[in-house]
Amino acid sequence: MNTHQPVVQQTLDRLLGPERTERLFRVLAIPAGLLEESGERISRAGIAQALNMMLFEDLLERVPDAKRYAEDRLRAGTKILHDHGAVRTVALASMGSLPSGEEAITRLLRPLGYSRNGVYPLERLKMTGRSYAQAQYPEELAQFFISELHPDRFSAEFQAAVGRVTASSADPLTARANSLLNELDAERSLGVDKAVELLPVLASCFRRQHAEPALADYEILLGESPEMAWISTEGNAFNHATDRVADVDQLAAEQKQLGRAMKASVETSQSGRVRQTAFLAARVQRRFRAADGGFAEKEVPGSFYEFITRLPLPAENGKARLDLSFDSSNAQAIFKMTANAGS
Repeated sequence: MNTHQPVVQQTLDRLLGPERTERLFRVLAIPAGLLEESGERISRAGIAQALNMMLFEDLLERVPDAKRYAEDRLRAGTKILHDHGAVRTVALASMGSLPSGEEAITRLLRPLGYSRNGVYPLERLKMTGRSYAQAQYPEELAQFFISELHPDRFSAEFQAAVGRVTASSADPLTARANSLLNELDAERSLGVDKAVELLPVLASCFRRQHAEPALADYEILLGESPEMAWISTEGNAFNHATDRVADVDQLAAEQKQLGRAMKASVETSQSGRVRQTAFLAARVQRRFRAADGGFAEKEVPGSFYEFITRLPLPAENGKARLDLSFDSSNAQAIFKMTANAGS
């Protein structure tokens, strides 16, 4: 172990290897305080940063335009400030051994120092979104935007299909990982060896936890909720990761000039302080169970990559804070990135 490196870098070196870790450190902005952490223990914020970096790398591998964008930033020598990652969940109690709704994710976030930062009704989608910010580095460490889909607001046929799709869900969080999370919650840090043991389990919680859906069930879900159809193939994977940029309008124009498939418009929050746009979702091949007992493949929407500009809130007592909120209208428009499932 290179004791001259920040402890978060030492931790990731052991998990990803020096080459991948060094690349992530070159492309992503890291809170300055975490670059000063050293020693044989890593803080909860350091573990949260390491997890976010692992999940960010995973999304780049699944979204080709995001990977090309990151490569552009590497060549230019400018860093990406990862603003938030988005995760979709299902508010249903009988999903195998997986906890209902956002609890599948928030049970990991609480020991990492995250707390709820806002609630956003997504009525058109029959979902609820909630944001979570890290206590020590709320503006610098990526937030999580976790949405819950409410099956009980849909038809009986839809609810039955959701039940069939999610019944095989398995809980990836082991008893040992739970024990380490409890220790982290109490101590607010872990030894590096324990963090190296815990982080891959935490990352595995951001995947699909159920078996391949039946194609017939997928079509039922798609008919009423493209968002639930997306969950049926992608599960709790990052729906998108987000770069916080100074001028999202300029960024969008530049990316369109490069020929990248972008959302047609930029969404603006009611306050005017939060502006968002995105690349269109990647297209991926997924396997489905067919009616004859075999399997069929179908092209469906995967994840995507988003851009956001945040302006400061009105100053209070001479202090300016960044507007870390989200906007229900913006979110529902951005969610449409994965709505077109094709034929």
